Amino acid sequence: MTHIGEKNRKTANGFIQTHRLYKAKNCEGCPMRGPCHKATGNRIIQRSPNLVRHRQKIKHLLESDLGLEKRRQRWKVEAVFGNIKQNKGFRRFTLRGLEKVTTEIGLIALAHNLQRFSLNPAV
Repeated sequence: MTHIGEKNRKTANGFIQTHRLYKAKNCEGCPMRGPCHKATGNRIIQRSPNLVRHRQKIKHLLESDLGLEKRRQRWKVEAVFGNIKQNKGFRRFTLRGLEKVTTEIGLIALAHNLQRFSLNPAV
């Protein structure tokens, strides 16, 4: 891919984004041409150096020991919420107000825990 220039774009929030443009040297005869792009010429790809930098930073954080621990915690919690939502059919709170909603989610959590412990008392 050959660097052909840069393009600045203003977002809806007024920020200026810079994208580097790269053009493929020869797309003719490539077996992936159809799935890759539909244009008549060679493919042009836009890359944002700022986005690349953010992705590298996030990847580093996710692969750290703290990131691995946080992902394990997230997996446990998401499984519980998924079970409550899908299997128990809880989609909305029926009461209003912080105190009443706290009581309602407490009852839902209690029901979930009782069912879990009744199925596997060793947990």
